[in-house]
Amino acid sequence: QVQLVESGGGLVQAGGSLGLSCAASGSIFSINVMGWYRQTPGKQRELVARIISGRSADYADSVKGRFTVSRDNAKNTVYLQMNSLKPEDTALYYCNAELKLLGATWTSYSYWGQGTQVTVSS
Repeated sequence: QVQLVESGGGLVQAGGSLGLSCAASGSIFSINVMGWYRQTPGKQRELVARIISGRSADYADSVKGRFTVSRDNAKNTVYLQMNSLKPEDTALYYCNAELKLLGATWTSYSYWGQGTQVTVSS
């Protein structure tokens, strides 16, 4: 019913920049939250940044001042601009959307992208 397709990511040297994007498509009525999480082997998935409709963005303390999340509501797309990257930012980055489906607007559903690898070399 809904797909989240991520693009971007890759390999970059410490101090460099990368951008991620994630487009949601399908039977979407509205999207309340779009954002990014990341996960490394053996650790839990953690919030990186997210935008809740009508509110300002939330960021993990570790990325504040370096990462910027933005959203294009018309395109159902969320972006993550990552600057001053550090080796500890290396992870699999997942897009997430909390949304309402057409024909089922009484509840919200959470969807995930397939993940895109970001590797920062020292």
